Amino acid sequence: MELSIHSLATGLDTVWVLLCAALVFLMEGGFAALEAGFVRSKNALNIIMKVFMDCTVGILGYFAVGFAVMYGIDKAGLIGWSGFFLAGDMEYLGLKIPVYAYWLFQAAFAIAMATIVSGAVAERMKFMPYLVFSLVATTLIYPVAGHWVWAGGGWLNKLGMMDFAGSAVVHALGGWASLAAAMVLGPRTGKFGKDGVVHVMPGHNLPLAALGAFLLWFGWFGFNPGSTLSGLDLNIARIAVNTNLSAAAGGTIAAIYTAMKWGKADPSMAINGALGGLVAITAGCAFVEPVSAIVIGAFAGMLVVFAVPFFDSIRADDPVGAIAVHGVCGTFGTIAVGIFAEKGGLLYGGGLGLLGIQTLGVVTVSLWGFVATYGLFAFLKAAIGIRVTVEEELEGLDMSEHGITAYSDLECNPLTALSPVPSVRVLPVAEQRLAE
Repeated sequence: MELSIHSLATGLDTVWVLLCAALVFLMEGGFAALEAGFVRSKNALNIIMKVFMDCTVGILGYFAVGFAVMYGIDKAGLIGWSGFFLAGDMEYLGLKIPVYAYWLFQAAFAIAMATIVSGAVAERMKFMPYLVFSLVATTLIYPVAGHWVWAGGGWLNKLGMMDFAGSAVVHALGGWASLAAAMVLGPRTGKFGKDGVVHVMPGHNLPLAALGAFLLWFGWFGFNPGSTLSGLDLNIARIAVNTNLSAAAGGTIAAIYTAMKWGKADPSMAINGALGGLVAITAGCAFVEPVSAIVIGAFAGMLVVFAVPFFDSIRADDPVGAIAVHGVCGTFGTIAVGIFAEKGGLLYGGGLGLLGIQTLGVVTVSLWGFVATYGLFAFLKAAIGIRVTVEEELEGLDMSEHGITAYSDLECNPLTALSPVPSVRVLPVAEQRLAE
């Protein structure tokens, strides 16, 4: 076979995208470890199962329907109507790599969006209704938003919205969908007292959560640089640097601020601060300077620290901080492109045009995620029920939903399960934060 420059470039780009797809898929392992560490031991296996099933049900759904809805032919700019089961001619996409490689990359994004919600509904949602959500999220909720922003005919794409790797399409969408799910589902038993007190329910394994964060951070080097779809695009280096700097700034600010405010650096806030920085830079990683990436990450880290207790104050129970990390920071990061983008950003002489488009885009995508998820959860609640019984919740979803525990050598004592606070030492930082 004669090797041409074109075929060599195509081969290199294909390998690049497949490698980055694998990195993004590895993020599901990061989500599983992070969320398992942030929940109580009696629910660790259940949350891992929900993440695992996102990878099974979600991938099948995105193959059959989701990709067509997202990238199918459409004249109105709202929803695609061709390419179901990856069938038919897709040359109109203008890809320089095989459509199979592009599908695999996008499938990993789709299941990541669904998995964001799994953390917000942890410790009290039934397993089977969650699978229904995962299927709908990957076949309709995520693909519609993706079509608006990333498909050539999407209405937000035509307006010029810039969301390079998905601060809006993946993270803000998933974060505000998480808020809707948490609102319909209701808080965990014992989370909020009648007097308005927020009871601490600390995760059982923060080292595991930290490992999950490291895996997510690592996977983000596929998430952001991989969105170039080309290993020959030299901007991948700056994208990777911006990604890293923003995460570092977010984690640093969250740790320092909590240390100054409460006397000790809060590990969970530092972890989520770094993740918030990653989420926020995802929209603009290809469009901003490294110094701007640090500023964006720092603001995101601070936003996480303020947002987590805020959502507690409105009784939106989110065991892992998904709403704060993905909803708040994803929204901020998308808007920040209108401020910091080298081409069109407010600080670079671009005026208010891009800022307005970015704000309109992320608000629209967020509302879509919130309304669609709220409607789906309300329907499932009325039709089949979405919440386990109080007795099952106290026993733990590992046993009630799967008949086995994550830690088989530990026995769950029903008497201690009645307490909203497990028999482990509560971090002084958490006590101080919630006492204020």
